[in-house]
Amino acid sequence: MIYRLKQSLRMAGPVLALLVLAACASMPPPTSELAVSTAAVAHAAGAGANEAAPVDMNSARDKLARANKAMIDKDYKLALSLSQEAQADARLAEAKADSARAVKAAAAVQADGQALREELARKVK
Repeated sequence: MIYRLKQSLRMAGPVLALLVLAACASMPPPTSELAVSTAAVAHAAGAGANEAAPVDMNSARDKLARANKAMIDKDYKLALSLSQEAQADARLAEAKADSARAVKAAAAVQADGQALREELARKVK
């Protein structure tokens, strides 16, 4: 009986160690998320977000750099989190750039409309 208990305990140690190692290594590297975030930052920059939302773009770039560092350090949970935050910041910056362009376009349409009204008013007199 005691022999069986000792034998069971000897077997439990390596099994427990394997379970702990498996739990630590269970999160795969978030390479696809990092690639999507990198593309989001590049797309936002191409959409003019550097000028329209420089704070958000700097935040996105900083988080992306930190996510890449976390990948090198094999801290995949942190890399995933930072990658997702970088993507959100890049999308916010791009939305701000799109909004700024829309405001400019609306102002141009209003100015054109006003010019047409003035031209019509001159012709009527």
